[in-house]
Amino acid sequence: MMIQFKEIDRKNFWDVIDLKVAEKQKNFVASNLFSLAQAKAYPECVCQAIYVEEVLVGFVMYCIDEDDQEYWIYRLMIDEKFQGKGYGKAAMEKLIVHIKKDVNHHVIYLSFEPKNHLAKRLYEKLGFKPDGRVIDGEIVYQLTY
Repeated sequence: MMIQFKEIDRKNFWDVIDLKVAEKQKNFVASNLFSLAQAKAYPECVCQAIYVEEVLVGFVMYCIDEDDQEYWIYRLMIDEKFQGKGYGKAAMEKLIVHIKKDVNHHVIYLSFEPKNHLAKRLYEKLGFKPDGRVIDGEIVYQLTY
């Protein structure tokens, strides 16, 4: 599967905002509109549209966190129409490979809602492990490389 990350610009901005998770997942991830606004206030954040063969399927946001100076994956979402096809896992694998190119860092953090069992399974399959913290009600996982 050919996952690509593309910059969010005037050509795809509205389409990225229109991406939605399934109704039962709405409490698990912030909207893309909120994430894009957050990235404006936190310029260290990198927002990317996720494409599969020129079809927009999702959104990811990551950065080197200003507080701990480590990589954090703040958001990953796949539109409800494209879930269950392996795109989330493939996008995470591609992002992890990209982050690992930075040899000055050796850990990636992310967090998720405790009731988000699908995210937990995905992250554990990718090698993430709990680090013992809970931040703003979310369980923190880390991948050390």
